[in-house]
Amino acid sequence: MDLNIERLALQFVPFIAAVVFHEFAHGLVASWWGDKTAQQSGRLTLNPLPHLDLFGTVLFPMASMLGNFPILFGWAKPVPIDPTRFKKYRAGLFWVSFAGPAMNFILATLSAVLFFSLLRFVPEDFFLFQPLSDMARVSVLLNVALGVFNLLPLPPLDGSKIIESFLSYKATRAYESLSQYSLIIFIVLMMTGLIRVLLTPAGWIAQGIWSSVGFVFGFSGA
Repeated sequence: MDLNIERLALQFVPFIAAVVFHEFAHGLVASWWGDKTAQQSGRLTLNPLPHLDLFGTVLFPMASMLGNFPILFGWAKPVPIDPTRFKKYRAGLFWVSFAGPAMNFILATLSAVLFFSLLRFVPEDFFLFQPLSDMARVSVLLNVALGVFNLLPLPPLDGSKIIESFLSYKATRAYESLSQYSLIIFIVLMMTGLIRVLLTPAGWIAQGIWSSVGFVFGFSGA
């Protein structure tokens, strides 16, 4: 149990940052495309509190970490978006939907930069060296996993919205009807282990980030 509590402490901060920046990115890019709904509802902020979902951001992540899940999983409250306000509907829907996962990949890269900066410039006896390096390491994998997961074409995930940006109105309505089965599909994916197969690219991307950033900092074997 002590190990799980330690894992929770090290993963919860990167997790909160990952989901908050994810939702902030959606709202920010939506405002660029003409939709100010997130800003008007007080959600265009990096303050975690307006984004917190009791179940998805607190209870479920804690349960997953205190259990045997390999990495913390959860979500924040979706930022309200009104695509009808976009200057260009299809382009706006595409970029707003892609903004969340893209932000997670950016955070993963910045986390790797932090990790290797600590190794290169900070003495190991610095009192925050170990927790910061551990959080940075966790943040890379967590953000990549969150980004890849959200790109899955399962409504209402971001990947489904990206696909909808290319569909006709009729096809979009038919595609969105799958959302009533999304929870069942997700549970099946989890129970059968297929979710690990679908998230396999996350490992490749994370390793690519580690190798690339490590090489820049002179750690060729990273």
